[in-house]
Amino acid sequence: MAPRRQRNLWPAHRLVILVCVAAVLAAGALFGLAWTVGIQNALTRLAHPHWQWLVVAVGGEMVAYAGYTVAYREVARVDHGAELEVPKAAALVAAGFGVFVHGGGFALDRTALQRAGLSKTETRRRVLGLGMLEYAVLAPATLAAAIVVVIWHPTISASLTLPWIIGPPIGAVLAVVALQFKARIRSWPLIGKPIFHGLEALELVVLFARMPRRHGFAFVGTLAYWAGDIFCLWATLQAFSAQPPPVAQLVVGYATGYALSRRALPLGGAGVVEALLPYSLGWLKIDLLPALLAVFAYRLINLWLPMVPALAGLPTLRRLQQQHLADASS
Repeated sequence: MAPRRQRNLWPAHRLVILVCVAAVLAAGALFGLAWTVGIQNALTRLAHPHWQWLVVAVGGEMVAYAGYTVAYREVARVDHGAELEVPKAAALVAAGFGVFVHGGGFALDRTALQRAGLSKTETRRRVLGLGMLEYAVLAPATLAAAIVVVIWHPTISASLTLPWIIGPPIGAVLAVVALQFKARIRSWPLIGKPIFHGLEALELVVLFARMPRRHGFAFVGTLAYWAGDIFCLWATLQAFSAQPPPVAQLVVGYATGYALSRRALPLGGAGVVEALLPYSLGWLKIDLLPALLAVFAYRLINLWLPMVPALAGLPTLRRLQQQHLADASS
């Protein structure tokens, strides 16, 4: 029997299509917002940024990517998992945050971790755990920030702060209770298995918390990721003369504008983040025009600029895919 032909997940024409689709979605969202504030005004302001702040913003994003790479490796290796080399982990992180994977970066992670020797069950557990780790850091930080905003800035709409004050504690309580009945939940019809898989992933995050000396870098790396990315947004606001809000307000606005992480969203969230984040900043009393320009620069830095190292890492990802397909057919 002739060997099955291995299909390349990243052929050149597919990359071009994905990049074009992402660019159209992002440009469409930004153009629609620019239309409301005046195209001419937006172009005039866009042409005269404070360049030094854009350089600072790039530095913040480099910290974010480095932090996520640290957290990624820790999630892969915990509990007798896979040891990923730094270049390989960095390539996976860069590609997973980009526009190359229409199903979101977590789809790429599943293939990579299975190739690294993990079972399908363990791969699912770690991919879900990676997403939960992101929000295990962001949600409590946003909760604390929302409380600060309510106390010190009561004019900010409660619709922006109350969900973050109420949601994380309720979610934490429900999660703790659900963990106690994990085996019983698995037998529930329809929703039982998805919830059970989520609880398995949550146990991975709990393991990190119980062993901080051994696995503390998972939280440190994730914290560096969120802090670097938020700092990048703060710097782009400075670049377009928008008075950045206090840190607590910016954290709440950032978390609200994202809703889902870039890695969970298809095409790196192209179109979605550009549409939501400027309005989220507007709720923090930042005029729409500078908020729009800041988000434009921010997305150039955190989505499009990393395409350069992501493209450089594609040969590594192609080798992973080819090895995985070869193992599956043998």
